[in-house]
Order: sequence, then structure tokens, then C-alpha cells
Amino acid sequence: MTQQANSGLTPRDTRPKEQVVVFSIGDHSFVISASSVQEIRSTDGLGGNVVELDRPVLRKVRHIVERDARSYYVVSGYEHFHLPLSRPTSVLILRNVPVAVLVDRIEEMAEMRVLLGLPRSFCGEERTWYRGLTVLGHKVVPVAEPRGFLTVDELRRLEQENPGLLHTVVRSVGTSRRERERA
Repeated sequence: MTQQANSGLTPRDTRPKEQVVVFSIGDHSFVISASSVQEIRSTDGLGGNVVELDRPVLRKVRHIVERDARSYYVVSGYEHFHLPLSRPTSVLILRNVPVAVLVDRIEEMAEMRVLLGLPRSFCGEERTWYRGLTVLGHKVVPVAEPRGFLTVDELRRLEQENPGLLHTVVRSVGTSRRERERA
């Protein structure tokens, strides 16, 4: 009697894996690809320079923050996802987009093994917000699309109403609006 060569081996899961950050806003959990997050900071220890927008055109964006010579629009997570008012304690500073997202808390880092397409019931702006859905533990969780926090159109509107502010925030700290407009 011969023993099979692989009888002692367990099958390996060969599905692609992606590291994600699990965050929450209120009672709702979300994930975002860890590779799309530049930095995670406490709102208390954000540092950098924060500038209030002269003309906020989107309820979800009222400030710009400058960190390490880069500027980011600060997006309120609860306003973006149309959730009840919450008290954010963390900021996700995103990579490759000029966005920093206020979230209530970071739950954990996890490994995402499956990305499911959005059901047809997601038929509005949430199709822009999410890459899809995933399963973590026994929960189905939406996977945030980094470029969905501010669309190209929203970025254009912010720039039109606050011309040059995103690019000149470093120079503008400590100056008045009139001085920024002259610059």
C-alpha cells in the first residue's frame, strides 16, 4: 500500500490577497486598500497647516490640510456617505489623490481575499464611492474607491470656487484672503 504524496499537505488558498484598512463611521464599517493610504493620523495630532475654504461648494469639504509639502481636501466621511453626524478621531491621508478623509476610528488592518461586484441595487452615486463588496469574518463590507471621495467634477468645482488654493496653501498660511488672491 502506497501513501499519496500530498496527503499531509493542506490545500493553499491561491486567491489574490490585498491588504486593507478597516475603518468605521458611526456604526458602519468600510475598507480601503492599504496601498491607497499614505498615512493615518489622529485628528488631534494631524499637524501641518489647516486652511478653511473661502467658498465651500460641497458640504463634505470645508478645509484643506498641508502635510509634507502636499495639500489635501479634507472630506467628512459622514457627509460623504450620507450618514448621521459623528465625531471623527482619525484621518486617512490618501495617496495619488488630493484627499484626506475624516473617519471615526480605525478598526484594524486585514487581508481581503475576494472583491465582489456591486449589486444592481447600488444604482446612484454609491457606484462611484465603492470598488465593490468584500467579506471579512462574517460581515459583508463595502470597499471604498479612493477616487470616489472627490470626483473629477467635484475637484473642478472646488478649484473654480477657490482658485489656486490647493496649490498655494503652504504659502497662504497666516495671510488674509485678500493677500492670497493677490498672490
